[in-house]
Amino acid sequence: MKPLNNVNGKNDVKNKAEEAPKAEHEKIDFSKVKIEPLFEDTVDFDTFSKSDFRAVKVLACEAVPKSKKLLKFTLDDGERKDRVILSGIHEYYEPEELVGKTCIAIVNLPPKKMMGIDSCGMLISAVHEEEGEEKLHLLMVDDHIPAGAKLY
Repeated sequence: MKPLNNVNGKNDVKNKAEEAPKAEHEKIDFSKVKIEPLFEDTVDFDTFSKSDFRAVKVLACEAVPKSKKLLKFTLDDGERKDRVILSGIHEYYEPEELVGKTCIAIVNLPPKKMMGIDSCGMLISAVHEEEGEEKLHLLMVDDHIPAGAKLY
């Protein structure tokens, strides 16, 4: 039996690498970006080292009822606990697009009650202004990084 892609006795199977279009890096014009000034105060190393930054996996994400800004994240923090963190990023992301992503969080902040829900940490985002409009990007990292991996 001949393969379906055999034409004139020749096998036309191409290497998958040849078929796949080459990913080109999108060029971004940063000339219109305004960055908030850096803090002039310094933090000593001992104070900084008390901050526990971890990779977290988004298990679930949903809009918080009666809030336009808040998303409720249920996260795997590496200890197999379902850590809940609220983040005011609904203007920038829909909950369903974040499920399964690997993000960065600071996990040793004291719980803060928002809209009646304890938020146990903070997800880290990058914020800047572009043409008078605030832009926010939730920091997401390679999915090969396991939940609970510590950042230094």
